[in-house]
Amino acid sequence: MSVIVELLHIPGCVRCADSREPLRKAAQAAAADELIWRDLDVLEHIDYAVTLGVLTLPAVAINGRLIFSSFPTSDQLRRALADPPKPHRSHGR
Repeated sequence: MSVIVELLHIPGCVRCADSREPLRKAAQAAAADELIWRDLDVLEHIDYAVTLGVLTLPAVAINGRLIFSSFPTSDQLRRALADPPKPHRSHGR
């Protein structure tokens, strides 16, 4: 079963850009071939962000559920992916 990790960010955020790749690598290590990684510009996906309950950026959703309202550490993301939430009916776009 696929695990969908979505990083919701705003364009131009230096912190987002610097942290994106280490988090993606941690997710890949934890979920291997099951990982679907999505970088979502919150300005393009504002309705989805509102549906998730995103109040601050960056935010991380797993399987269509808001899990982190700020950047997690790589270890926190790996732990969350060890027992991911069941997929929500509609994720992403």
